[in-house]
Amino acid sequence: MTEGEAAPAAGQGSRNLLMRVIAAVVLAPLAIAIAYAGGWLWITLVTLAAIGLYVEWLTIVGAARETRVVASGGIALAIAGLCLGAGRIDAALLALVLGLAGVALLSPLLRHWTAAGFGYAAAAQVASVQVRLDPEVGFVALVFVLLIVWGTDIGGYVAGRGIGGPKLWPRVSPKKTWAGAVGGFVSSLVIAGGFATFGVGKTGPLLLLGAVLSIGSQLGDLFESAVKRRFGVKDSSHIIPGHGGLLDRLDGYVAAVVIAAIFGFLRGGADGVGRGLMVW
Repeated sequence: MTEGEAAPAAGQGSRNLLMRVIAAVVLAPLAIAIAYAGGWLWITLVTLAAIGLYVEWLTIVGAARETRVVASGGIALAIAGLCLGAGRIDAALLALVLGLAGVALLSPLLRHWTAAGFGYAAAAQVASVQVRLDPEVGFVALVFVLLIVWGTDIGGYVAGRGIGGPKLWPRVSPKKTWAGAVGGFVSSLVIAGGFATFGVGKTGPLLLLGAVLSIGSQLGDLFESAVKRRFGVKDSSHIIPGHGGLLDRLDGYVAAVVIAAIFGFLRGGADGVGRGLMVW
């Protein structure tokens, strides 16, 4: 590569980083503000995001032209959102099960992939609502998940760019390094330790939870990269400047929030997911 070719590439990288920073500065406070408001505002945002995730997944696997598949899945997610807003998790799960069956039946060519995409979006929707549900600690629990994911992403980016070294899984994600993975993991422990310092929970359990969510977030990122690699797609869409699509931005969050919801459910039940996460 000549110097003339290297300069535009460096400039493009700088512009991309600037766009990523601007998008993060705008979107992160907005997401936290809506999460703080909770209720229908949060459920609406989560439901719209789930529908977006589903549509982007279909786009990646080449099924977005199947109108019936797109519509049936989108309608099922919307109905589930209404049920969750009314406090009927049972009805929401029924709507999602019926939606999954409908998507599978209406997609004869890519049945497994379309059904997997719907399940992915539905899991993100239900988990995000259930983690935030508790009126006392739900917001704190959700912020904990968000900060762990963002800290893992930022720590991984800084360590990966600054240290470099061996690639984590070059066939799936050529840019990710072991240094980045470790940097993201360490960042999650710092964040979890910060929560413990402010008396949110006990240090040991929070560090363990932060570590598990960080690893889950990184695996979720790799999973989405593997799906895109399988279908020869670089970005799920271009809806977020500098970040690509919703799948590109939320892949780590989806994995982390689903893990968090399962963990919270095991400790606190369906109505106490957030409390199960944060109260020790």
